[in-house]
Amino acid sequence: MRVMNPDTTPQTSTHSADALGEGANENWPADFSKAVESMHAAQLRPEISLGTIRPPQRPAPFSHAVGLEVVHPNEDGDNIPVDSEGDAFGRLILLHSPAAEEAWEGTMRLVAYIQADMDDAVASDPLLPDVAWQWLNESLAETSAGFTNLGGTVTSTASVRFGEIGGPPRAYQLEMRASWTAEGIDLKSHVEAFSKVLAHVAGLPPEGVTQLNAR
Repeated sequence: MRVMNPDTTPQTSTHSADALGEGANENWPADFSKAVESMHAAQLRPEISLGTIRPPQRPAPFSHAVGLEVVHPNEDGDNIPVDSEGDAFGRLILLHSPAAEEAWEGTMRLVAYIQADMDDAVASDPLLPDVAWQWLNESLAETSAGFTNLGGTVTSTASVRFGEIGGPPRAYQLEMRASWTAEGIDLKSHVEAFSKVLAHVAGLPPEGVTQLNAR
């Protein structure tokens, strides 16, 4: 089993769901069409919204991307931007090559990205990247998402602002980049696993638990 760089993708022409617009399904392979449909059938917790975003150009013959964002009570609107101003967001890109890419060892590759603001107490933990990677592995296992060739990076950063610039004097972020090859074309469980990781890094309480805000 080969573990590959999450940014490794074949360079070729592409047909993206976003670029083709209405009627695009007629031009898609049946497997890709079913995979895209399954991504939007994922069952997500109410604090997380999902929408279609534009996939990167020319990564694979066929591509589709969804954006997920933690929605707060004072936020509205259904647009899910590629880069969110919220404290936690992610994107999951489906790459499909009917010829089966050798580096993928399959025909369906998922490329994931998450960025989240972190509390300084959490961000200072040197094991945070290891814990975040464990969240991804556990979430894929919990949802029974079959996969191979998982690889990626987790980066924890601190930013310090000086002079006349807005924002908090110190800010901490976690960034995860990962990719894996899906076994099969039903990707519902993969999107659900990805949303679980986003919930973890956003600090959401376990489902069914109400978090009381201090006054």
